[in-house]
Amino acid sequence: MAAGAASLSGKAKEEGCTGKPTIVSGTGLYRCPTQSGVHYFNIPGGAADAGGGGSTRAPTPSNFPKVDSATQKGRDDVRRKVLTDELATEQKLLDEARAAYANGAPSPTAEERNMPQKYAERVVKLKQAVTLHEKNIEALNKELAAKR
Repeated sequence: MAAGAASLSGKAKEEGCTGKPTIVSGTGLYRCPTQSGVHYFNIPGGAADAGGGGSTRAPTPSNFPKVDSATQKGRDDVRRKVLTDELATEQKLLDEARAAYANGAPSPTAEERNMPQKYAERVVKLKQAVTLHEKNIEALNKELAAKR
């Protein structure tokens, strides 16, 4: 422990720490104040915590809540159903947005015939709606493809 502490204090001094470094929970990083703000560093090949225990993760506490596999599978199934429903909704909204956009040439309204700027603004908004729904669908498909 003394070697880890000596290594830690030496590295802290080298990094310009003005106060005592503290371990960032769940990582091998230390955080310390410096004259220019907060600074993060690690000790390569050295202690990952104040006890010099290396870079292993801390064990899960015995009182940490656990979920049995059947419950987790049920949650995963519900999650998949919600994502699938969202995907169907987004696809419907995309179809509607594409129809309204009409490949960039929607029919102008009576008001827009007299004000071409209003028509141009509506076309831009319709294109943005199409793009938004396409991105949402892409994100949902990516999330559904991810193994959990």
